[in-house]
Amino acid sequence: MNLRSIDLNLLVVLDALLDERHVSRAALRLGMSQPAASNALARLRHLFGDPLLERTAAGMVLTPRAEAARGPLKTLLAGVTGVLDPPPPDPRSLRQVVRMVMADMPAREAIVPLLERLAETAPGIDLVIQPWRGPARTVEALRQGDADLALAVVDDPDPDIVRMELFREHYRAILRRDHPAAGRLTLENWLEWPHVMVSGRSERRSHLDDRLAERGLKRRVGIVVPSFLAVPEIVARSDMIALLPSTCLPENAGSGFCVCDPPLEMDGFMVDLTWHRRNDADPAIRHVAGLIRGIIDAAHGDAAASGDTRVPE
Repeated sequence: MNLRSIDLNLLVVLDALLDERHVSRAALRLGMSQPAASNALARLRHLFGDPLLERTAAGMVLTPRAEAARGPLKTLLAGVTGVLDPPPPDPRSLRQVVRMVMADMPAREAIVPLLERLAETAPGIDLVIQPWRGPARTVEALRQGDADLALAVVDDPDPDIVRMELFREHYRAILRRDHPAAGRLTLENWLEWPHVMVSGRSERRSHLDDRLAERGLKRRVGIVVPSFLAVPEIVARSDMIALLPSTCLPENAGSGFCVCDPPLEMDGFMVDLTWHRRNDADPAIRHVAGLIRGIIDAAHGDAAASGDTRVPE
């Protein structure tokens, strides 16, 4: 293909169309007229030999060819921006939306302080917080450009994902203070009672169940909820038992609940701040990432923060 015959400005329009899935919204985002955006879409369809966007009863959807192009296109446009390498702008001049995947546990610590610091340092940056749906979907959102940052657990990320380790978390068992097993939680009576399980993917089995199965044991999962924040109320008003990351324990955990180490040794997990390499030079994303790093370091006493860690090639 002869690049000299292609209007590369079309790629900027394509990026907006694939993000917005709507011609008028893409035009508004780019500051162009709706007819001009429609004309650009027609030219792109001819160039790709593919509809790219198809109308359905639920609205416009991307074709498989368009889905496959999203990640490489964002990487290409970010690379062009990096070549031009403009001087870093004053954060107060930035006008940008930063989309972040956040598990509810770090979100509870970070969101309000982040908003306060953005109001002081970069009031033109707006946030869209997206729910954590598991490591694989988080990496896919970063790769496809559906998310700019993730503050969550990300296992074995894509080589193009930059990972900054923030802190290591550990689990605690929690049950209501007057629960029959309170004060004497053994493995045997822990398994006698139904458990609350947290899963963003509605799964009823976790690594804990595999560990139990290795010992010929099984637990009953009485309820699966999508958020750790729902757990304390369920535990307080039932006979159910739960495992919570220590930072998700309710503020009145010491007085309203029985909190103890699980009767089965549980591995902790690392909470990371991650983004795609193409966003390394994006000033708004870098600014938000730096603020989050400072907030988490302050909350955890700088004990677990260990600097930027890039996944090996």
